[in-house]
Amino acid sequence: MEKYFHSVRLEKEKCSGCTNCIKRCPTEAIRVQKGKAKILKERCIDCGECIRVCPYHAKKAVTDPLSSISDFKYKIALPAPALYAQFKMLGHEDKVDRVLSGLKAMGFDDVFEVAKGAEICSKAIAEELKKSHIKPLISSACPAVVRLIQVRFPELLDNVVKVDAPVEVAAKVAKMEFAKKNNVDISEIGAYFITPCPAKMTSIKAPLAKEKSDVDGAISILEVYGLLTGQLKAAEAKRFSGVKASAKGIGWANSGGEIYAIGEKNALAVDGIGNVARALEDIENDKLKDLDYFEGLACVGGCVGGPLVFESSFVAQSRVQKICDEVGLDETIEQDAETYMKDGVASIKKEIEPVDVMKLDDDRMEALKKIQRIEELMEKLPGMDCGSCGAPSCRALAEDIVRGHATEMDCVFMLKEKVKFLAEEMVDLASKDNKEDEEDR
Repeated sequence: MEKYFHSVRLEKEKCSGCTNCIKRCPTEAIRVQKGKAKILKERCIDCGECIRVCPYHAKKAVTDPLSSISDFKYKIALPAPALYAQFKMLGHEDKVDRVLSGLKAMGFDDVFEVAKGAEICSKAIAEELKKSHIKPLISSACPAVVRLIQVRFPELLDNVVKVDAPVEVAAKVAKMEFAKKNNVDISEIGAYFITPCPAKMTSIKAPLAKEKSDVDGAISILEVYGLLTGQLKAAEAKRFSGVKASAKGIGWANSGGEIYAIGEKNALAVDGIGNVARALEDIENDKLKDLDYFEGLACVGGCVGGPLVFESSFVAQSRVQKICDEVGLDETIEQDAETYMKDGVASIKKEIEPVDVMKLDDDRMEALKKIQRIEELMEKLPGMDCGSCGAPSCRALAEDIVRGHATEMDCVFMLKEKVKFLAEEMVDLASKDNKEDEEDR
């Protein structure tokens, strides 16, 4: 496995070097050099923000094709609850049934809702809150946020709740139940997440809290949207035979849904990766130390606002709420979730290690010298953070210079001053030469 697997990739031939992306990246993982963007893979958290803001569509998310399900004898679809909100026809009474049945008609042997995994996680998180002395505990559901903490706020890694993500729990339970019901070997079963975001793909290929993901692949909602739309209209795609998730699990698709599901009132939900980063700064600075739980989601509105969805996040949020109102709560689901929670299927044991991408040097004295050099450069740089140099801020440029990846002349203002100085020098030299010529005559 690669040390750094990334779903978010750059298509250089489409990049115009416009610098839109460098300003919106929460980990300053993008530079523009020689007229093209460059993604620093060790800093990238695959939040997909650059995909949203690029007007030339030069950033893309690499996910598994639908055809990859043929790698397994038995295939299980794991639909994100955000998938239900992508279709206008979901005002019908059989809305969720049609989606689940439609997925089976596309070639899957079974469908297991990620929302059911979310309900198990909700129980596990509620238990963690009862016994934890760390405040606030931070949700582990959004892989982009966990990676943001790993890169920018490593001191907060102990705050991340030791509960697996809903999709991982869903995959584990789905395989167990399918293998038992059909008397097949679990190794023959492939579980594929229908994902709204690239960060989920990254978490599958390079998991942070376990050696190997229980999910075997991630297929973009955008890829299945067209085919699934056709299946939803088919007469046979009406009822799904199986226990479906309740409002508590489906509500995780929206920002604040997790907090509602765990029943914690002294909690805060923040969406949008920039907002989450600012909130994490406040947590790091002990400004939210009285808070019990923090739910952070990289996408605006929650998972419904992912880069790989079809519908507007605002429309989707409204639809999710209506679906939750119609579906309601289910005591059977609550009891099943409680049982699985007690079995420990949602618990994670592996510690998440920090990523030292911000470290300037392994040698402490050298690192201190580089910090001093950065401060000296900051005195010379204009402090306008204009991005013309290809770095997101003057400080980022100063760091790049110290690391040997840029020069002072990459700053247009310093270059202008240098050119002005050289021009004045040339004028002085020319005047001196003319004066000498006159004296010789």
